[in-house]
Amino acid sequence: MTERKGITVFYDDRVLKHFPDVNSAFLPGRLDKRVRTILSGLNVQWKYPEHPGRIEAIMNLLEQEPIAGLAFAPGQAATREQLARVHTMSFLDDIFSLRDESAWLDVDTTAVSPGSVEAAEVAAGTAIAAVEAVMAGDTESAFAVVRPPGHHAEPARARGFCLFNNVAVAAAHAQAALGCERVMILDWDVHHGNGTQDIFWADPDVMFIDLHRAAPFYPGTGSLPEVGAGRGEGTTVNVPLPGGAGDVAYFKAMQEIVVPAADYFKPDLILVSAGFDAHWFDLAMNVSYEGFAAMASVVQAVARKHCDGRLVCVLEGGYNTESLARGVHSVLQVLAGGSVPDPRVCGIEEVEAAIEYHRGAFTDDSPV
Repeated sequence: MTERKGITVFYDDRVLKHFPDVNSAFLPGRLDKRVRTILSGLNVQWKYPEHPGRIEAIMNLLEQEPIAGLAFAPGQAATREQLARVHTMSFLDDIFSLRDESAWLDVDTTAVSPGSVEAAEVAAGTAIAAVEAVMAGDTESAFAVVRPPGHHAEPARARGFCLFNNVAVAAAHAQAALGCERVMILDWDVHHGNGTQDIFWADPDVMFIDLHRAAPFYPGTGSLPEVGAGRGEGTTVNVPLPGGAGDVAYFKAMQEIVVPAADYFKPDLILVSAGFDAHWFDLAMNVSYEGFAAMASVVQAVARKHCDGRLVCVLEGGYNTESLARGVHSVLQVLAGGSVPDPRVCGIEEVEAAIEYHRGAFTDDSPV
């Protein structure tokens, strides 16, 4: 076991260049008209939820509340060759042709602005930089603070605010260039990582485990029987959860599904598609900051057991800037060696405090 070398945040401010504005002029076409029709039917002004303020909130909190032992490193842009390991050449041609343009890419409102293609290249490349640093032993674990997110991006389709599949690009790079034979990807974003599942559907050397809110919640995939195919059958593991599930459910899944799966698979590297939209501020689930931290502690222990601590988190969703920043901060604190909080059931602490406060109020000698 090598000496522990802490946690490094990888960040490149070029990811802020992705900034679709629904009020901007987009390329003409049928898709633009369809999206405009959808937006015009809304009762409120719709703004693109995946915006630069998400990343700025994370970095600002890390500056205001520094974490001891946390290091920072720059990102880089992915090459076409690196992206082509998981995306088709025709898809890459289409995306690259939109450099410096504004356009709708999908009816689920995935869009690009003039700086989006460069931001997406940097997001995928920064995930690669984090993996390279971990594999070289420069840092035990890493967290790539990137956008646009990636886990909905399929081999030939941009979806769900995602252009390139950042975590898949990083996993494929680890296999092709860094000597990793087996890579485990854990996705705890509240939305199912349909793109990552699709890319590694028949790959026996990539285990994909996804904890998510069950269909019909977007994107509607990720049922229990979706386990992969061919030689990859069994290396796709889905854990669909009901709306409102919280710390206890997630922690139980970590302990009783993720841990034994890793014991069986014995990965050389673990990647986490780290979304924070399972927090109750995003109105989909009830995971707390303590819950995210506890999950991080479990996956860190798994990484230390099987692959010398090699662990890389890649940012996915989380659209409330407060819970996103706090969630990332809680995970980084644990990975940097901080104490591990207990996962909790929402409201129990408050009820216990109320019990103590009112204790004795309903006895015979209590005042009337």
